[in-house]
Amino acid sequence: MAGAQSSSDKPHIPVLLRPLLAAVAPVSGIWLDGTFGAGGYTRGLLEAGAEKVIGVDRDPLAFEMAADWASEYGDRLVMQRGVFSRMDDYAQNLDGVVLDLGVSSMQLDQAERGFSFMKDGPLDMRMSQEGESAADLVNTATETQLADILFHFGEERASRRIAKAIVKARADEPITTTLRLVEIIESCLPRPKPGQSHPATRSFQGLRIAVNAEYEELFQGLMAAERALKPGGQLAVVTFHSIEDRMVKRFFQSRAGKTGRANRYAPEMAQEQPQFTLKSRKAVGPDEPELQENPRARSAKLRVAVRTDAPAGEIEARAIGMPELGGRAR
Repeated sequence: MAGAQSSSDKPHIPVLLRPLLAAVAPVSGIWLDGTFGAGGYTRGLLEAGAEKVIGVDRDPLAFEMAADWASEYGDRLVMQRGVFSRMDDYAQNLDGVVLDLGVSSMQLDQAERGFSFMKDGPLDMRMSQEGESAADLVNTATETQLADILFHFGEERASRRIAKAIVKARADEPITTTLRLVEIIESCLPRPKPGQSHPATRSFQGLRIAVNAEYEELFQGLMAAERALKPGGQLAVVTFHSIEDRMVKRFFQSRAGKTGRANRYAPEMAQEQPQFTLKSRKAVGPDEPELQENPRARSAKLRVAVRTDAPAGEIEARAIGMPELGGRAR
């Protein structure tokens, strides 16, 4: 779950759980929770009537933290270490799939994971705890690559200024901690006004997305859900920022057979056999009671679509607006 930074004494509240369960009701059959995290959606689905839920997460700590409650559901809960982009390898003929995108509350809460710009810790940000870390990226990527990551993945307007400052700072000594990176970012930007987000918000978002290849994972995950869902199966996706919401929206539109153009000069084309039907053309956001209970939900959007009996197809990533970078920065 993405959103604001958190403190460890706050409960992990699943965002948009109530409207999600209402949108997919009645819940039955076999579901896959592709972003298990703290288990909030999985437990919600099981309590709502799912026969079984397959919880998928690439973070090994997610299942360790679930050990104290998972046994109460017996064989109705199956925990699968992996990525949701491979969900069709884990299960087929699913009745439903839920994806809650971004970084989870528990990851933000642990300073040693390096996701939070509010806590000092190693500059890591790896959800799987494997592969290249944010420190590796910050200390070895070119200035152009860093600027592109911050701009295209983090939507940071001052990306070039920040990238230049990072390269200058790392020439003196490697950047290895979150607060050192925050200092560098803050030196490039004006002090935020009351109510504005922290200056490092967008930069940390961009680096996290690059380290974990989140946009590629989302694109491949949507395609995997199309292959794994049975006719009548439901795909529910919760997003937290404009780029990932745009990707989900365009995917649903294109797979629902809505007319459109590959580019503005091409003729309109309609898909003859849509793979999904939309539950609603508009995304569902949090209501006031949820915002009062959980401020992290303020930017969340829920979209739901239902699988048809049309064969799964193919689509290019650029058709749904996935940002693409050259070189090492995906």
